[in-house]
Amino acid sequence: MSDLRPSSENILILDFGSQYTQLIARRIREINVYSEIIPWNKITELPEGCKGVILSGSPHSVREENSPKPNLDAIIGNVPLLGVCYGAQYLAVRNGGDVQASDSREYGRANLSLVETSDELLSGMTLGSQVWMSHGDTILDLGEGYKTICSTGDVNFAGFRAEGEQVWGIQFHPEVFHSTEGPILIKNFIMNICGCSGEWTPDNFAEATIASLRDQIGETDKVILGLSGGVDSTVAAELLNRAIGDRLHCIFVDNGLLRKDEFEQVLEDYKDMGLNVKGVRAGDKFLSELAGLLDPEKKRKAIGKVFVDVFDEASKEVEGANWLGQGTIYPDVIESVSATGGPSATIKSHHNVGGLPDYMTLKVVEPLRSIFKDEVRRVGKALGIKARILGRHPFPGPGLGIRILGDVTAEKVRVLQEVDAIFIGGLKEAGLYDEVWQAGAMLLPLQSVGVMGDERTYENAVALRAVTSTDGMTADWSHLPYDFLAKVSNDIINKVRGVNRVVYDISSKPPATIEWE
Repeated sequence: MSDLRPSSENILILDFGSQYTQLIARRIREINVYSEIIPWNKITELPEGCKGVILSGSPHSVREENSPKPNLDAIIGNVPLLGVCYGAQYLAVRNGGDVQASDSREYGRANLSLVETSDELLSGMTLGSQVWMSHGDTILDLGEGYKTICSTGDVNFAGFRAEGEQVWGIQFHPEVFHSTEGPILIKNFIMNICGCSGEWTPDNFAEATIASLRDQIGETDKVILGLSGGVDSTVAAELLNRAIGDRLHCIFVDNGLLRKDEFEQVLEDYKDMGLNVKGVRAGDKFLSELAGLLDPEKKRKAIGKVFVDVFDEASKEVEGANWLGQGTIYPDVIESVSATGGPSATIKSHHNVGGLPDYMTLKVVEPLRSIFKDEVRRVGKALGIKARILGRHPFPGPGLGIRILGDVTAEKVRVLQEVDAIFIGGLKEAGLYDEVWQAGAMLLPLQSVGVMGDERTYENAVALRAVTSTDGMTADWSHLPYDFLAKVSNDIINKVRGVNRVVYDISSKPPATIEWE
C-alpha cells in the first residue's frame, strides 16, 4: 500500500500479472475515482475507504498448480467484487465451477449475443456490443449460486453474478479500447454498485496530498529533494513547498548525463518559483562509477548509487534534514514490482524506487507515488506551474547514461548531447515537440562505413526515438514527417563530428521499451 492515500474513497485492484491491469486503474481514475494496484498476495485487510475490489486478468491459468489463489474472505460480503478474465475464472473455480482449456483460443473482438440489462453491472449496454477477449481457458460450469448475465456466440459465460451477493465476473476486458461499451460497465460497477462519488480531481488530490505531507513530515523536519527540471520532480517540489515551505531544500545535480546546457537552463527556470534550489556539479563522480559498465541494469544501479551518495552528502549540509523527497510516479512503481510482490524480472529497476541503503538516515517521501504521468501534469496545472515545465518531455533520471549503449565516456556524452540538441531543437522549430510524448537520441555501440566527399569514414550510428503516449506504460512510435527526419538527419551528420549514420526507431511499447538501454 502507498504511504499516502489521496482520496477518502478508493477501488482496490488485485494484480495477477495482466498486461491490462494498469488500464483498469486508468479507466477508474478517468471517472474521478482513485484506484490502487497491489500484488494479489499482499492483501491482508481492506484499506481505509475501500469501496470495491477488482480482480485483474493474468498470464497464468487457474488450472495450473501454482497459479495465484487469493484469499477473498476479507472482501466478499464486505465490498462489491468484480473479477475480470482470470479473476472471473478464479471466482468460478472457487465456487465449485469448472474451467478448462478452450477448444480455440479466445482472443480479439467478440459481440454480446445475450445481455441482461436488468443487472446493475450491464445497465445501459446493448445487444451486439463489441467486447475484447484475451484468454486460452474458458468457464464450462459456474457452480451453484452463480447465474449468467451475458454471453457471446462462442462464450456462454461471458459474464455472471452471484445470487444474493455483490460478486460479478466477466471473461472479457472492459478496460481496453476495443470493448466499446466497457466504460459503461466500469462506471456501473464503480459509481452505481460501489457507490463512489467521483470526488478525486487534481485540485482535491493536491489539497489532500499537501495535508497528508504536513502530517507525515511533522512541524520541524526538513526535506531535501532532487530536482531534475522535469514534470515529476517539479510538481513534487511544489506540493512539498506548499506543505512545509522553506523547510524544503531542493538540489539539482549535474550528473554529467544531462542534455546540452540543461544544468544552466533548469536553474534559470526555477528562479521565479520560490523554491530553495542549490545546484551541484557531480558529473565526474557519475562517469567514474560508470566506467567500464556495459549492462544497462548495472548502469542504472550505478547511477542510482551515486545519486544516493550525492544526496547523502548534501543532506549533511542541511541541519535537521530528515527526509529525502523523490518524484517517483506510479508507472515507476508498477514497472519495478511484479505481480508477486518482488522486483520485476521483466522490465527494469528505477533509481528512485525501493528505498534507501541502510547507511542513510533519511526517510523517503514520495508525493506522486500513486499517480500516472498525465495525472501529474493535471495536478501541476491545478497548482499553477508554468506550461513550459509541464510540457517538457520525460527525461528519466539516468539521462544519457541509458541512451548510450555500451560503456559511457565523456566523449560519448558530448557526441550524444550534440545529436540530442539538434533533434529536440528541430522538433521545437517545426512545431512538433508538443505532438510527441517523449523523444531522444541513442548512441549505438557500432560503427559503419560512410562517404563524406572523397573520404571514406568509419564512424558512429545514432538512432532517433519519438513516441506518442499518455503515461509511458504503452507507447507508439511518432509518425514524424519524412522531410523533417531528412533535415534532422542531414544536420546531425554535417554538424556532429563522429556520426555518419542516423536511423529512426519505429517500434512500439510493448514489446520495445521507450529507452533503448
